This record gives sequence, C-alpha cells and structure tokens, in this order.
Amino acid sequence: MNKDIKYFGIDISHLVFDVTDSAGNYYQFKNNLSGFKKFTKLLDLTSHCVMEATGYYHYQLAYYLLESGIKVSVENPLSVKRFIQMKLSKLKTDKSDSKLICEYAMQVDLRLWKGNSKHRTECLQMTRLLSIYTKQSTMLKIRYMANLF
Repeated sequence: MNKDIKYFGIDISHLVFDVTDSAGNYYQFKNNLSGFKKFTKLLDLTSHCVMEATGYYHYQLAYYLLESGIKVSVENPLSVKRFIQMKLSKLKTDKSDSKLICEYAMQVDLRLWKGNSKHRTECLQMTRLLSIYTKQSTMLKIRYMANLF
C-alpha cells in the first residue's frame, strides 16, 4: 500500500453510490451528474477510486472520473467478493461494502481502468440489444406455438 495515495472504495447501485475513503470517512451520493460533481470535490491528484464492475451502473461514474483525470480501477466482482469472504464479514450493506472495497484497494495491486473506445462501447451495446431481441423473439415463438395446440 502506498501511504501517499488516498483510496476511495465505491459501492455503486442504480440510484446512489456509497463511498468510504482510506481514512474511514463515509459518504453517499446520487448516481447522476450532480452526485459525481459533489464526489469529485473530495478528490485530488493522489486519489484512486476503486469500484466493482456492476454490469451497467459503474460506467457513467467511471468515465466521469477518468475524464476528470482521477485514477480509477474497475475490479472483477468475484475478486472483491472473495476478499470480503476472507475477511469473514457477516455485515452486508452498501456502506460496509464500500469500506471493504476500500480495504481491498489498499491491499491489492490495482490496474488502472482505461475504459473502452466509443466504437467498442457501441458494439457492446448493439450486442446486448441483439441478445435481448433474440430472447424476446424466442419467447414470442414459444407463446405462439403454445397457442396453436
């Protein structure tokens, strides 16, 4: 752990994100642009923000921080989960998760997140949409076939 770095463990969800810094301070912000701006007021050049890859919810904050020049690491949720299990923590709240993500950040070699290019992001979105449409199409075919008999 580098003592000069101030780590911020972030547990992010649909409406809010919970943050605990390496000094043990806890904060909660709305998961929108105004919340992002309030959060970045806490940050400086020595800050390093760490969050789990949450499918969709982490992207906006991660890109906002990246574009603001803040170090960001987006970690594999399974790695964080295993770390939490090793701590034998029975408490499972967003606040406790952000604290444990911060502890994870202080003990693990983190890779900086660079994000995806706009082209790759669009491709991922199209792939996800295709998957959704394929599932819906299959579901409709099954319903149609069930109504025939």
